[in-house]
Amino acid sequence: MLKIFLFAFILFLIAFFGMALGYIVKRKSLQGSCGGLGAMGIEKECDCPEPCDARKKRMAKDAAREELFNKNRIL
Repeated sequence: MLKIFLFAFILFLIAFFGMALGYIVKRKSLQGSCGGLGAMGIEKECDCPEPCDARKKRMAKDAAREELFNKNRIL
């Protein structure tokens, strides 16, 4: 019984490690077999024309981080 448990546990660990490695290498968000909302032409969950304040803050923070990264990039 313990051997079966250990075998299953190790098998799941290998599967999780493989999925994590694939995510790290491709830098692509996880999506379902049908392609998720992007396949239907929806860019975000609410699909509203004006982003909410929290999203605007997050976008400004990401833009500032990207600008700082590009400014301090060596190559």
